Formats: sequence, structure tokens, C-alpha cells
Amino acid sequence: MAVDEVLEKALSFGTPLVEVTGGEPLLQPAVLPLLEQLCDARRTVLLETSGERDISAVDPRVHRIMDLKAPGSGESHRNRWENIEHLSRRDEVKIVLSDRADYEWAKKVIDEHHLGERVNAVLLSCVWGELDPKALARWVLEDRLAVRVQIQLHKVIWGAEAQGV
Repeated sequence: MAVDEVLEKALSFGTPLVEVTGGEPLLQPAVLPLLEQLCDARRTVLLETSGERDISAVDPRVHRIMDLKAPGSGESHRNRWENIEHLSRRDEVKIVLSDRADYEWAKKVIDEHHLGERVNAVLLSCVWGELDPKALARWVLEDRLAVRVQIQLHKVIWGAEAQGV
């Protein structure tokens, strides 16, 4: 689908908010102009990115939601730590945790990179079926950690096995 078609479709819903996500949007060469055009159309634009691609060229009007991969994911080697310098108070960092060791890693990263002061929110969520959200909420409360606890809502709505939602 061409950028103009995607733009037209997104704008046709008439919503003030548009989120670009799915796979890794920054792998698509046309995503940067699309984000800019959505901003020009006076939409609040969110970009959800895995954090492995350079985010510096993303239009500064876009709200970036960037993942940091915890060690339990087996993907932490993909974290592009340089991206943290490009984050602002408009942005969010999301970390999905599989166990207590991931939680301890996340606390250390939040502290070392001053994420609480750098971004609008730090979001912690659980790997579906591996970490009990109640345990995560308990840890956050015990540590008085300034984060938002989330669940993977798409798994609740469409089921754990659903693809492409």
C-alpha cells in the first residue's frame, strides 16, 4: 500500500490519535514521511518501536514508545542504547519482563539512564503466561517505583494465540 493510501485510510477514521506499530515500523522506508504527514494533518501520532533502529530521524512531534529488551527476552543484544539520548518528555519506554531478574535489570536501567526524568512514562509489562501481573504490581509497590504496570491488552482482547492484531 502506498503512503498516500495509508495516510488516507488513517485519516478516514476521523480519530485525533493515530498509532503506527506492528513488527518494526522503522524498517519501512516510507514510515518517516507518513509520520510527518500525520503530524501535519494535526493528529497526535504515536510510534511504537522495538528500539533496535535509530530513532533520531523521527519527526519530533511524534510520541515515541520505545522498547528496551530485557535479558529474559533473549533479544537484549538488540537494544540500541544510543536511542535513549534521543528520547524526550514526550516519549515512553516499555520493558516487557519475564521474571524477577528482568525486573531487577529494569530497575537498574531506569536508574542508570534517568528514565524517570527523561521520558513521560516508563511502562513495565509481563511476558504473557510467564510472569504474574500481580507479582509485578507487588514488586513495583514494594519498591515505590515510578512506572506504569501494563498488561498485553491485545492478548486479553483477542487471545494469546492471535496473530496480526
